[in-house]
Amino acid sequence: MAQVALRDPDDALDVVQDAMLKLVRNYAAKPPAEWRPLFYRILENGIRDLQRRRTVRGRLMAWIPGPKDDPDGDAQDPLDSVADESPGAPQLLMQAQAMEQLEKSLRALPARQREAFMLRNFEGLDVAETATAMGCSEGSVKTHYSRAVHTLREGLGEVWS
Repeated sequence: MAQVALRDPDDALDVVQDAMLKLVRNYAAKPPAEWRPLFYRILENGIRDLQRRRTVRGRLMAWIPGPKDDPDGDAQDPLDSVADESPGAPQLLMQAQAMEQLEKSLRALPARQREAFMLRNFEGLDVAETATAMGCSEGSVKTHYSRAVHTLREGLGEVWS
């Protein structure tokens, strides 16, 4: 998961090791059944932190002049040789609109359906863990989740197709 998100095996290994250490240091007293969701939450936060640091570092490095390899003595921008893989403005706008519509649709769901959907999809909990977190049966979780998915599919339609 970390390698896919970070695209660097060394950084991924560092983030996974940090997540393991944080889990042991902060949550060793918790029951073993809670370790898995806690570990993935810590890992996700570590990945996000490293991605943010990279973004800030990239913005700062853009302002720092590079080596003077140019015959005129002008500094070369190291970012000129890097291919721009970021999505274009139209795609960013579409993504922002889709996310806005998703958030609006999630807010419109009944509280229990929203809770089941977010725990299952955003937190990555399985049915049993979600049932424990919500304080209900696994059947109730399945019902709330199914209804939430159905409502979201109807509401989002072409935005998410």
